[in-house]
Amino acid sequence: MALANTGAALQHLTPRPVKGLFGDNYLSVADMDFTQQFLPEVYEKEVERYGKRTVGGFLRMVGAEMPMASDRIVWSEQGRLHIAYDNVSSNAGGTTITLTGLPTGTDPSSLIGVGQTLVVSNGTVTAKARVDSMGAYASGAGSTSTQVVNIKVYGEAGSALPAALRGAVTALNIFVFGSEYAKGSADVGNSFDASFTTFENKPIILRDKYNVNGSDVAQIGWVEVTTEAGTGGYLWYLKSEHESRLRFEDYLEMSMVETEKAVGAIATGVTGSEGMFEAIEDRGLVYNATDFGGANGLGQFDEILAELDKQGAIEENMMFLDRATSLGIDNMLAAQNSYGAGGTSYGVFDNSEDMALNLGFSGFRRGSYDFYKTDWKYLNDSTTRGSIGDIEGVMVPAGTSTVYDEQLGTNISRPFLHIRYRANEAEDRRMKSWITGSVGGNFTSAVDEMNVHFLSERALCVQAANNFVLLK
Repeated sequence: MALANTGAALQHLTPRPVKGLFGDNYLSVADMDFTQQFLPEVYEKEVERYGKRTVGGFLRMVGAEMPMASDRIVWSEQGRLHIAYDNVSSNAGGTTITLTGLPTGTDPSSLIGVGQTLVVSNGTVTAKARVDSMGAYASGAGSTSTQVVNIKVYGEAGSALPAALRGAVTALNIFVFGSEYAKGSADVGNSFDASFTTFENKPIILRDKYNVNGSDVAQIGWVEVTTEAGTGGYLWYLKSEHESRLRFEDYLEMSMVETEKAVGAIATGVTGSEGMFEAIEDRGLVYNATDFGGANGLGQFDEILAELDKQGAIEENMMFLDRATSLGIDNMLAAQNSYGAGGTSYGVFDNSEDMALNLGFSGFRRGSYDFYKTDWKYLNDSTTRGSIGDIEGVMVPAGTSTVYDEQLGTNISRPFLHIRYRANEAEDRRMKSWITGSVGGNFTSAVDEMNVHFLSERALCVQAANNFVLLK
């Protein structure tokens, strides 16, 4: 019994001549901490608990990608054809109107002149007037410049504005609808150049990488997976590289949607870029407090149509919505007693209903507009905008704009929403990947590892943003 309390005294073990399980012939973890007699049962197939996890595809569905050589994108958009002002005030006598909030250095006399006829209204009472003479112009700082216009009103005693349009009223709107001059008039009318607005954007550089050390590369463990694209197979350590690539491809789209231009200094060489949400909030239409499934759902939708009428009135529009808003529109349409039966158009999909439905779109027509709606996974996923819930959807016009392409030297048509990426004959930065390290014959460093690098340089162009609608 001298060895009773030592490791050599394994008195409870009784070897057996056959491979059989008995109560006194197995090794426990407490007996030998470096092995186990029975390995755990391992499922080699990965459980797809989240289904399709990628959120990309939105820009591929509605836009296009085109190369560019510069690090700055500039385009111009046409101005309004007709002349109108809002936030106009009048004097107590109703004989003058004052244009306020004008950009400094802009003389309205180049747009409005003597003899032109105006519609003046507060939305309820309307009067027609003629410009009698131009009054004082005061140039202030910022957008505080003012211009006084002396008018004579048709159909009113004393040729003054009616009482409802006089005095401290600051919500008058006016627009020019024509002119009237006496016989033999000379030096009449105004000559002004066509107005346009110039916009610009710049690309951002996106980077990411996947790293694995050399020892882990040598220890292969297979995992059966189903990729986000629907294909399946076995992967080993490169499964993480595969997911890194999928995540980076999502970042390419999410950045184009979310990125903003920097106001102050972020970091050296980091200035941001104008993404889709910022462009629509700055230059487009934003509709708040949507409740399309409520009692006034159709009325709310018609408010959006009325605003689209004031803009480009593009007939076909695609709606990318979160789940609640999509169901609200379904309820709104269902409440209209099979609204739209026989009147649905699928023109944007070569008039093929099957093609539209295969892409997840369902269409309906309201007024003179066709709408195709689908759920946008980006707004529903709990790891993206679905965790915030502040944006309910976006309405994108299904049209093109004609612009001058400096590389091709000609005018071409492009979707209102498209991506430009840096590329030329020697370098294509649309989506680059390369490997560095000591693994797999890439002997580029002394570090025993493999690095898979990803890079892209791109920017989003949102042209004619006044036709886009952001639902919040």
